[in-house]
Amino acid sequence: MPGIVGIVSRGATEECTSLVNLMLDSMQHEMFYTSGTYAAPEMGIYAGWSAHENSFAAGQVFFNENHDVALIFSGECFFDMSVRAQLLRRGHDIQSSPGSWLVHLYEEEGTEFFAKLNGLFSGLLIDKRQGEAFVFNDRYGMERIYWHQTADAFYFASEAKALLRVLPHLRKFDRVGVAEFLSLGCTLEGRTLFEDIGIIPPASLWSFNGDTCRRGKYFAPAEWESQSVLPPEVFEIEFQRTFKRILPAYFEADSRVAISLTAGLDTRMIMACLPEADEKPVCYTFSGDQDTLDAQLSRQVANACGLEHEIFRLGGDFFSDFHSLADRTVFVTDGCLGVLGAHEIYLNSRARQLSPVRLTGVFGGEILRGVSMFKPLRLSRHLFDADFGAHLDSVGLAAAGNGLHPVSFAAFCEIPQKRFAMPAVSRSQVSFRTPYLDNEIVALAYRIPEVLRRSGEPALTLIKRNSARLSRIPTDLGDLGSGNRLITKARRTSVTVVRKLEYVQNEGLPAWMLPFDSLFHRICRGLKGFGQHKFLHYRSWFRRELAPYVAEVLYAPNHRSPFWNDDFIKQMAFEHSAGRANYVHEIDAVITMEAIERLLFRDLPRGPNLVAPLAISAICSKSHSKPAYLR
Repeated sequence: MPGIVGIVSRGATEECTSLVNLMLDSMQHEMFYTSGTYAAPEMGIYAGWSAHENSFAAGQVFFNENHDVALIFSGECFFDMSVRAQLLRRGHDIQSSPGSWLVHLYEEEGTEFFAKLNGLFSGLLIDKRQGEAFVFNDRYGMERIYWHQTADAFYFASEAKALLRVLPHLRKFDRVGVAEFLSLGCTLEGRTLFEDIGIIPPASLWSFNGDTCRRGKYFAPAEWESQSVLPPEVFEIEFQRTFKRILPAYFEADSRVAISLTAGLDTRMIMACLPEADEKPVCYTFSGDQDTLDAQLSRQVANACGLEHEIFRLGGDFFSDFHSLADRTVFVTDGCLGVLGAHEIYLNSRARQLSPVRLTGVFGGEILRGVSMFKPLRLSRHLFDADFGAHLDSVGLAAAGNGLHPVSFAAFCEIPQKRFAMPAVSRSQVSFRTPYLDNEIVALAYRIPEVLRRSGEPALTLIKRNSARLSRIPTDLGDLGSGNRLITKARRTSVTVVRKLEYVQNEGLPAWMLPFDSLFHRICRGLKGFGQHKFLHYRSWFRRELAPYVAEVLYAPNHRSPFWNDDFIKQMAFEHSAGRANYVHEIDAVITMEAIERLLFRDLPRGPNLVAPLAISAICSKSHSKPAYLR
């Protein structure tokens, strides 16, 4: 996916430059990426970047007028147009690229600049006037920066594979990180799956001056946690005013913006407050071969707003190309998303054909309504080698929350850790936007009265006050509460039950129910709305369409990760394919870890044979003409 790479070192310029090129080469996943490098050898700074063509970060490196301040940037920032207008009035020469004004804002604000950034981003700012460089990321840590430090160099990159590419001694698993990943679906507290590779914390501002590195932060959640809670009626007024004010910036782009539309509340709020624009956005929804309720209701919403709407479906090539899609998913996300996420890269690649910018309602539920998906995976303990089991025992879900404020938990823990992978794989194909991580929206979320957080009333009120027509179209959970409250509650309860039954049927069927699978399915089919909520059927796909793929991987005599009970794996594969057990998540875990070990440890292009961190004996000559995962 787009990102940055870099080395801070006093090593030889030619060697450092070659290493940066290799790091950057490992992140060139698609033909539509643009990239470049930049160095300040006198400061020991060597860096590179990649971005989507014509995106916010394309057109770099960004310089001030004197070329003594340089900015390398990944991601996007969202500001009121007046900020750029002010810079123009002050005589700054702002280039045509959308992100070029950032470096001029730094000239005006100094280090206060970092706290004023609003969006999901990471970057390297080099100030030759002060002889200082800054590595930084967004407040939530959604634009990850992986790092490793040796005795004579500091390495950083948006993808861990860039470090693994040039530092082969790091190609081994961190057992604590793996235990967290296999217990919770993510790693915690800056750990990764890889030994001695860390993740820079959210809101980091790490400065490099000569041989000195200062690890600071430009923001702490306590600044927002100290706010007072607003009275319900005051909060609803302020929320509507803020949401409508910040939303237009998310529709600014050099190309047509596409809204990834669902039947839920969070994209409905966006549609209810659509800003005026010269070019109307287009909408799309992901679905299977049959229209889900999401697809049906999204079409109604788009039609009510006078916008085009398309449905992107999983086709036959999804199954025929699944091996490649699964490998691409694991490779692009450094293993953070496994084979159960292969549909994301498939669908987002099709969405890019419509628009390179995807505006979503993702994370609205977590930030505004306390929705949480941070749940343990509960993989069978028979899957694991006895020695590795001890590491699993030390992982607890409570450690992830750590008594945080609910909004702090959502914004700074769950979203950048548990929910990181899906936006990451999307960003490999499209620019991924959500207004629900806007600084103003998150700051205001700390002021929600608990009664409103539980009820979701601010979302309902905003939709009703801004679009009566959209308020009459139900969500996937039922109507928006415009009629009798008891009837509304009963309908939502009924829909919730059906959705949970669909989850059980498609993915979560316990072993004791498997003998009654067919009967259970026939009973459920008689329920109103059953079969309309889910279009991902990996449990059955692993038994049918994808059974050859599963068997090929699980039965192959390959170099398997050292965490498993091999005898159980063979039994697991057989029992799942025969329909006697449900091991969909265990199969995902084994295949994903195998893919990480194969793609990132064994098959990752080696580049040079390093005899020391900064001593290169040979430089890989592979060109950028092919995506890295195809080499």
